[in-house]
Amino acid sequence: MIADDSALFREGLAVLLERAGFTVTGLAGDGQTLARLVRADPPEVAVVDIRMPPTHTVEGLELAVRLRREHPLVAVLLLSNYVETHHAGQLFGCSPQRTGYLLKDRVGAPDELADALHRVTAGQTVLDPAVVSRLVSRPREPGPLDRLSPREREVLALVAEGRSNQGIADLLGLTQKTVEGYVRGVFGKLGLTDSAADNRRVLAVLRYLRG
Repeated sequence: MIADDSALFREGLAVLLERAGFTVTGLAGDGQTLARLVRADPPEVAVVDIRMPPTHTVEGLELAVRLRREHPLVAVLLLSNYVETHHAGQLFGCSPQRTGYLLKDRVGAPDELADALHRVTAGQTVLDPAVVSRLVSRPREPGPLDRLSPREREVLALVAEGRSNQGIADLLGLTQKTVEGYVRGVFGKLGLTDSAADNRRVLAVLRYLRG
């Protein structure tokens, strides 16, 4: 399902996604309509614009948080025209699994958008590389992230984008075993012990978002 107040954008996005093999089961121009559609027939994933009527500020964000809380099996991909790290932090702080945050520019790259949708429906966390870049460069207080080596920080940034260990290995020209070692190092330095109840990759991303 797709929610965007621009009829042209949501109809165009629906066409792109259907060409990529997805089935679009509902279109909405506002949050209330999407909420009704999801209640009636929950989709695998909802694509939501961050700025929705009536104020065009954070209605989409509030809707995304609400959907993740009320429909935990429905993945949510939030779209934004701008890099807004605060909003990304709010979204992932609520329920990071099955959640994504991308810039609308990615819609122009259907393969990237399709990949993000597949990953969030598989239970992963997806964060736009531009948001990750902003997080890396923002001023922050000293903390656990300072313990990471430059390579570990690079690996964590790719984890935050939702990349698998094999995907990170392919991007960095490393073996999967080497990447696994870096990921274990990140977990150790951030104090994330092995636990069946917690997804350490998600916890690491949250630490990264909160900086």
